[in-house]
Amino acid sequence: MIAHCLASEAVMRALAVKLGEDVDKWGLAGLLHDIDVEITNGDSFKHGNIAAEMLTKEEMPADAVEAILLHNEKATGRLRSTKFDHALAAGETITGLIFAVALVYPDKKISSVKTKSVVKRMKEKLFAASVHRENIMECEKIGIPLDEFAELAIGALAPIEKELGF
Repeated sequence: MIAHCLASEAVMRALAVKLGEDVDKWGLAGLLHDIDVEITNGDSFKHGNIAAEMLTKEEMPADAVEAILLHNEKATGRLRSTKFDHALAAGETITGLIFAVALVYPDKKISSVKTKSVVKRMKEKLFAASVHRENIMECEKIGIPLDEFAELAIGALAPIEKELGF
């Protein structure tokens, strides 16, 4: 979970730079988006709601709280609608696919992962089957094609691969 949250932070920071958004706020949303997973025991109908309550009390910006809440649409029944919402959903999800791709490479390093491998694996529904590909495809809702998004995410994760356990 720590590696996933650190990876999500890195991807969100890279997205913020690309999109001209607040790097620290977007990074913090990536880092804290799953803060309630253990409290909710991963209950998809509670996960996100508890995080939103916690982070509102800590005076986190409302748009960041909303993106965290909506990264799990099951918790609210509401749909993501803003650039921030779509970026967090796509950004935190692509980390799992990149981790899975790295693990099938001989050296098991994120820095070895090629963009075309991630794009290819997106089409293989049985590969990393728990990864919600529709969330990753929300990159297009923020104006970033899949291949460019995969390249950005790999570039964000490669420098911290040791901290992520790769």
